[in-house]
Amino acid sequence: MAANKKRSVYVCNSCGASSPRWAGQCSACGAWNTLVEMRGLDSKEKRRATLPSGGKPEVVRLGDVEWTDADRRKTGIGELDRVLGGGIVPGSLVLIGGDPGIGKSTLMLQMCARLQDALYVSGEESLVQIRHRAARLPKPPLDLKLLAATNVEQILDAADQTGAGVLVIDSIQTMYRDDLDSAPGSVAQVRECAALLMRAAKDRGISIFLVGHVTKDGMIAGPKVLEHMVDTVLQFEGEQVYAHRIVRAAKNRFGSTNEIGVFEMSSDGMTEVKNPSLLFLGDRDEPESGTAVVAAMEGARPLLIEVQALVARSGYGTPQRGTTGYDAKRLQMILAVLEKRMGLNLAERDVFVNVAGGLRLDDPAVDLGIAAAIVSSYRDVPLRAGSVLVGELGLTGEVRTVTHLETRIREAAKLGFSQAVVPRSGAKRLQAPEGIQVRGIDRVVMALTELFGGGKA
Repeated sequence: MAANKKRSVYVCNSCGASSPRWAGQCSACGAWNTLVEMRGLDSKEKRRATLPSGGKPEVVRLGDVEWTDADRRKTGIGELDRVLGGGIVPGSLVLIGGDPGIGKSTLMLQMCARLQDALYVSGEESLVQIRHRAARLPKPPLDLKLLAATNVEQILDAADQTGAGVLVIDSIQTMYRDDLDSAPGSVAQVRECAALLMRAAKDRGISIFLVGHVTKDGMIAGPKVLEHMVDTVLQFEGEQVYAHRIVRAAKNRFGSTNEIGVFEMSSDGMTEVKNPSLLFLGDRDEPESGTAVVAAMEGARPLLIEVQALVARSGYGTPQRGTTGYDAKRLQMILAVLEKRMGLNLAERDVFVNVAGGLRLDDPAVDLGIAAAIVSSYRDVPLRAGSVLVGELGLTGEVRTVTHLETRIREAAKLGFSQAVVPRSGAKRLQAPEGIQVRGIDRVVMALTELFGGGKA
């Protein structure tokens, strides 16, 4: 009897490390009061839990494996299909995370409304609350199947009974299994519930979407193994003060991670943004000093975005350097290049850089636009109207070529820009579209001469 007795282990809610006995402090990460009890499984149960259904596994040659292109299902939401790689893959497990109130549940509800065999499971809201939320949509999905439950076994039984092809669980942190003693949301429950759902997705061929909470650092709550276990991880990004939302694939086994989907939160729910560049450019009636338009790439999608700079005399002994949506260390490098190569006196001035619309830019091709906006604010002279800038800035003041140059320029021409300042090496191979003039430059000083006629300040 003693040999078959199940032993308890203690798992850290912070890092997922296990311990045979309880302690006040986790020995792995040093966090206090994070160890929770988890009833262990005997050896036979462990083997049964780890082996996939279907019996003993067999070793096969790679060339003998039959495969076909995944038969994807369209969600009816083009921006979501783009991020998923073309649609939903049957048998896939997708994790979508984001800040509270950013629109995760609303987007999942809108997706389910377009699918005839979807089952929406809520562990946080009552059915009445979901009904009120659905009433805000233009066409409330009155035939959508709903379930308010937190027991994973019961949820899978309901999915079998309804013949669901798509299952949405909101959220994974509220789910639990009967054979575990720990509370819902603990590391053990999140890990084991996700493992059970993963096996169900593969065995039954249904697509499962897991909505996940995030920590105060923006990471998906729970063990890191959760993100390793799923097929796709989607991150919902956006600020509460802005209406737009960006869905980005951090991991995708069935598609590219270089795609983003852009939505706008409105009274009708999550609305697709077909042309994000118009959203981020805003109203540009007259050019103003300290602003420039850059052509950045978000995955395979070109975006035209306005960057702003403010250069002012410092009121402190040490000048301030502030950025919003741009890397602060990259800004320091650009300021050093402008001082060294153009003779600008920025050591006694505060410099602030902002990316309009709340977007964050990591593309090095926006360096030239940032530099031009800083010089424009320094001189209080606006850039030439209708100009878009593309180029990476080197330490010697050279403008280096970037990828997808032709795609960026075509987007600028489509939006009515008349001039593009680009690296000369890329301009030689570029087939410029009609209506836009391409200026090839190889030094930052040449770029500023093209824009508002200047050499050294």
